[in-house]
Amino acid sequence: MSESQPTLSLVGEPTAPNLDRLERPAFAVYEGPISADGKTFRAGTWFHGIKHSNGDEAGQPYDVWICAPLHVDAETVNSDDGSVGRLLRFRHRGRSVEHVMPMEALAGKGEEVLKALMRQGLEIEYNQRRHVPAYIASHHGLDRILATTTRPGWHDTSGAFVLPNRIMGDADVRFQDSGKAAHLFSERGTLEAWQAEVAHYCQGNPVLILAVGCALAGPLLSRVGVNGGGVHLVGDSSSGKSLAQSLAASVWGNPGVFAASWDMSKGGIEIEASSRNDTVLILDEIKRADPKRVQEMAYAIANGTGKGTMTREREGRPKLYWRVLALSSGERSLSEHAAISGNSAHAGAELRMVDVNAGTRTYRAFDDVHGSDGASFHRRLTTAASQHFGQIGPAFVERLVTENDPDHFHRRFKEVRQRFETSSPQAGRVADRFAVIGLAGELAIEYGLLPWPPTSAARACRQLFLEWLASVGDGNAEDRQILAALSDFIALHGDSRFSDIAATLPNPNVRHRAGYFEIDNGKRLYLFNRASLAEAADGYGRARIIRTLETSGVLAKTDGNRHQKNYRLPGGGSARFFVIDPDKLDSDRGAA
Repeated sequence: MSESQPTLSLVGEPTAPNLDRLERPAFAVYEGPISADGKTFRAGTWFHGIKHSNGDEAGQPYDVWICAPLHVDAETVNSDDGSVGRLLRFRHRGRSVEHVMPMEALAGKGEEVLKALMRQGLEIEYNQRRHVPAYIASHHGLDRILATTTRPGWHDTSGAFVLPNRIMGDADVRFQDSGKAAHLFSERGTLEAWQAEVAHYCQGNPVLILAVGCALAGPLLSRVGVNGGGVHLVGDSSSGKSLAQSLAASVWGNPGVFAASWDMSKGGIEIEASSRNDTVLILDEIKRADPKRVQEMAYAIANGTGKGTMTREREGRPKLYWRVLALSSGERSLSEHAAISGNSAHAGAELRMVDVNAGTRTYRAFDDVHGSDGASFHRRLTTAASQHFGQIGPAFVERLVTENDPDHFHRRFKEVRQRFETSSPQAGRVADRFAVIGLAGELAIEYGLLPWPPTSAARACRQLFLEWLASVGDGNAEDRQILAALSDFIALHGDSRFSDIAATLPNPNVRHRAGYFEIDNGKRLYLFNRASLAEAADGYGRARIIRTLETSGVLAKTDGNRHQKNYRLPGGGSARFFVIDPDKLDSDRGAA
């Protein structure tokens, strides 16, 4: 229907350009001026009613202009919770506006739907506003039914990729929100300018390549079967970490809006992650996070499931779900920040948010400033990212949705992943993360979206992965933490809580005894009692600690098949101890 032609659309009736007689009572939508019943009606949504007075059975017709033309196009069904709604459409200042309205918004006086429509620009006759909810509710048995979702990202039912402002893929699906949230996914400038002024200068800089690849990798996670998680850029203040995050944010939207912060509760993290599902969650300055909760938040980001809550009726509320990579930054690592509150580091949290060196490279976070100095390079890219953003992410997904072979991305991921050599399963999961980031970059290069040489993205990610692997080793992360905890305990308490087992009398200066030491071939061996072993590796059970001591060869002496050795005590008596060789606790030496 051409909007230049005056048209009449009666609810439940066919559209006609002119009518000699209007059906009453009924709602009608006119896209332009129209004549009916001998009157001319301007464009809008009208209610044609009949007022009956005493003794007047025929009644007197009356007509009320309610609002600008408002169409109810379809019934909607939310794929997340099954709730039903309506797809509403109107125009504001020359552009078409769609709004997915949940039917529950019509409960009571329908003020929620009025607020939502007025917020988005629908012109409503204030004194007749009560008719708007009634008009929407009058649409029954709509032939068109479409799916909606409250999360951006892949829509599992239809296969489309949904953003608040666009749908990518051949599917009739819509994004549903309250209209109050920040516009995270926005565009400005051009893709060509972003390529020339931002992406070009990422070449030769592994940290910047990783950041852009991390932002592009979100849509690939479900396609290659890699779980969420994150990378944490570690470096001193003003080293360039925030610039890397700004470039990542510019893949999907305005860096100043799209990026988030660690300064929020765990519930806030869940909301932010869900609102960026299948893209990237950028968290600036880990020092602003609650040290007591930061490891728990890292687990939540990677696991992709929010905390369950209940309504007043003791029914479970729908949980939030997400699938996202996080790009974090800070002057401290995750474990160092958690230690501020006295919490011991969890190996699982460290593996879910792995450290990347963004502070001690050639130019702090950069390896190549393209003939400039560090400050000028930083300013140039910061300015460019604030002027050109939001194009490459959707353009990348537009290419992904055209791939019809379901095994294509698995094959491509396998090709990249085989270059990330690991021996332990834990390091392998981290390698998966770096590999999918590298794959995203390589695909974007092939699609002509990134002006980088082939293999450069995968090589940069492999370089940073190998740097991480060299710093932590390829063994079990829990074993490393247990050995490090025991080594730290000896360094702190070697002389204050241990004394010579060969002494004639107990040392009266030792309080809160952790054990003894024995001189063997000029080297101290530390004899831990059961309590001090558990204290030193707080957070791990004794059986788990002993397994680490066995597999790492740390136990210097045992009695046969026992893990402990019996000793005579100074002053008389005997006891069993775990005999620790401190040289075997040196995880750095073992990794080398």
